[in-house]
Amino acid sequence: MSQTADAPARHHARWVVAALCTGTLLSALNSGMIAVALSTLRREFGVDVATVTWVISVYYLTSAVLQPIMGRLADRYGPRRVFAIGMWTVALAGAVGPFAPNLVLLCAVRVLLAVGTATAFPSAAAMLRAVAATNGGNATKMIGRIQLVDTSSAAIGPVLGGLLIVGFGWPAIFWINVPLAALALVSTGLLAPRDAPRAHVPLRRTVAESDLPGIALFIVAIATLLGFLLELAHDPPWLLLPVAAIAGGLFAWRELRAASPFIDLRLLAANLPLVRVYALFILANLVFYGALFGIPQYLEDHAGYRTDVIGLLLLPLAAFNVVTAPLVERLIDRRGLQRALVIGLAALTVGSVALPLLGASTAPWVVLAATAAVGIPYVFVLVSITQSLYVAAPTERVGQAAGLFQTARCLGCIGAAVVVGLSFSGGTDPPDWVLLATVTVVLALATLVVALAWRPRASA
Repeated sequence: MSQTADAPARHHARWVVAALCTGTLLSALNSGMIAVALSTLRREFGVDVATVTWVISVYYLTSAVLQPIMGRLADRYGPRRVFAIGMWTVALAGAVGPFAPNLVLLCAVRVLLAVGTATAFPSAAAMLRAVAATNGGNATKMIGRIQLVDTSSAAIGPVLGGLLIVGFGWPAIFWINVPLAALALVSTGLLAPRDAPRAHVPLRRTVAESDLPGIALFIVAIATLLGFLLELAHDPPWLLLPVAAIAGGLFAWRELRAASPFIDLRLLAANLPLVRVYALFILANLVFYGALFGIPQYLEDHAGYRTDVIGLLLLPLAAFNVVTAPLVERLIDRRGLQRALVIGLAALTVGSVALPLLGASTAPWVVLAATAAVGIPYVFVLVSITQSLYVAAPTERVGQAAGLFQTARCLGCIGAAVVVGLSFSGGTDPPDWVLLATVTVVLALATLVVALAWRPRASA
């Protein structure tokens, strides 16, 4: 095919990626919006920091459970169909969320929202193989761009959320999901590739093969450990610790014996580069989301910033993504994934050292500098890790691998929520912030050490 004939196909591929991003960005966008709403929700429902953290945790726990399942459903029933069902679910959650009368029901709505957004990334990842085969282009780089848009949305979310909360109140951060989901439905309906014919598999059979015991044990293990950790600073329920350990052990035992495991531990054991990708992604998200969830509460409670101003101050977490991403891709092409990843993690470690400075000053320029110091190197890490996923994942199971990739993100977000909840258990004053910032620096350093010590056998 000639170069001129290739150009329209590549142009169409870019539009397909843009259409898919309208759905995949919803998860990160909601993360950013809820980050600036936490102090408002605490006042609205009369709860403390640890309790309001459940609004974050139930969302990510649901996402962690459903991402691998949605990847499997996309592979079996067609990614475009699964994507559309997810967007209808997001619209439903956005419509009912504003009417939640208490935090428990608000958490239930967040679970429903997580069900919908969990479909987007695995489905998009599965569709990109077909897009690359039909229109040309590099599927690895396309999925990297989707991840980049998602991360940008996590930082744009506070800006949008702050404006909505100040102008219309906290329910508006749910209402906004209705038109956004509609946009995703229309754009993908027009541009995304149709699902290829598949053998008919009854839904009942799929449910039976979904390893419900394994899923239940995974939920029990994570939820009980989370419940223990969130109360660790006060009166920890020690009984939950052995329950979490037993559930975790039974989960591993079950997954090694199940015909269709929820998380294929044998696949992971046979593919250590893929395990490395997931482990580094968990740690990197502990750093990024620790800053995203912690800074807004500290600035609002201690410094008295308005919610919309806080959203603007968080913008540098992703403001340089568009400029930085092409530089990262060129670095990867020239120096390889491993070296680009190490450079990014080293810069993230150095940048995170700026976070404790907010304990001495919350002047706008200090906040902007600190968020930029974390946001810019995180782009290096994100692009490198995402491309590493496509290199390490088996081609025929890319949907499932992408689902587990998002599970890793969710586990990192849950861990970040726990770190924020524990650090702010005594308040949101400068000493509490310095504690959170110091832990974040240590986590960034640990991520770099893991990347250096656990090198892939062959350079990507």
